[in-house]
Amino acid sequence: MSQIVARVGGGVASFDAAEWDACAGSHNPFLSHAFLSALEESGSATARTGWQPVPIAIDGPGGKLAAVMPAYLKSHSQGEYVFDHGWASAYERAGGRYYPKLQIAVPFTPVPGRRLLTADPHFAQGLIAAAETLVENNAFSSAHATFIDADEVPVFERAGWLIRVDSQFHWHNEGFGSFDDFLGSLSSRKRKAIRKERREALDGLTVEHLTGSAITEAHWDAFWGFYQDTGSRKWGRPYLTRRFFSLLGERMADRVLLVLALHEGVPIAGALNLIGGDTLYGRYWGTTAEVPHLHFEICYYQAIDAAIARGLKRVQAGAQGEHKLSRGYRPVPTFSAHYLRDPHLRSAVADFLEAERNAVSHEMEILEAMTPFRKA
Repeated sequence: MSQIVARVGGGVASFDAAEWDACAGSHNPFLSHAFLSALEESGSATARTGWQPVPIAIDGPGGKLAAVMPAYLKSHSQGEYVFDHGWASAYERAGGRYYPKLQIAVPFTPVPGRRLLTADPHFAQGLIAAAETLVENNAFSSAHATFIDADEVPVFERAGWLIRVDSQFHWHNEGFGSFDDFLGSLSSRKRKAIRKERREALDGLTVEHLTGSAITEAHWDAFWGFYQDTGSRKWGRPYLTRRFFSLLGERMADRVLLVLALHEGVPIAGALNLIGGDTLYGRYWGTTAEVPHLHFEICYYQAIDAAIARGLKRVQAGAQGEHKLSRGYRPVPTFSAHYLRDPHLRSAVADFLEAERNAVSHEMEILEAMTPFRKA
């Protein structure tokens, strides 16, 4: 096996966009150079906010980028959605120093996807080894690859990383031609409940689906207000800056679907989605008015409408939310991989993860039995 030499970049923005995207592919928009560099350049994911970009790269013949890993030095555990606060607290009570740690992820984004951005298995192993070396040489406590693709789980396992399992709720398109076709797959009681929710949510409102050049700065201003309201209630301080949304509109508007609810022509609520190769990704939502069921309508039902219209296979509507279950979103497993330098911490976490995996598996079985679909 030939020797692999990896390097740490100063940020995603420091890489050639075409070379980065050749490694990342076009399937998942969150892995694109446009999205990740916008997080950096907007001041959202920076050392100041506790997300210092340190992407790990491997060059191939001729110095062309052949493999890359989105990675960050973290001084806290916010914005990750795979929470290790308990691990950090226990380690520091025992006299250890948990931060900084290495986070291999898309900041603020609980979307499963590849983290080893290469088509070469040899280089994939090299990226993992480079992450381990970075941790060891700098005496970091750990490295965490969160929301990894299911196909990457065995790759990390072979390298000795611990695997954590959790779950999300995704909607699956079973070849539906319309929303009514989807409703036809549900029990009669659930069909009636959803139709009632939609009527009540849309009473007196109109809905717009905007993408590409149809999205203006005025739309982003309105959405920024929605996002700030939700962010301040959920996180205390919104993770993303206003400039991020402008950069998103400038660089990848054709992959953005902005759903707005309007009252007498004025936006009162909105949801931001990104369009992937076969998936619609719901990300952020907010409102300035209290309207019954509007959250479900704008975030979930409108997303299903849009996915069916575009022939997409699924909708991923973000983390958590058992309320999605009764609206046709099914439980699916998500995965993360963890490298812990201290053997005592590793042993304790390994025991915890085994018990947690069993609990998650049991919970998913229960939730699947509670789905609203007609039973055979």
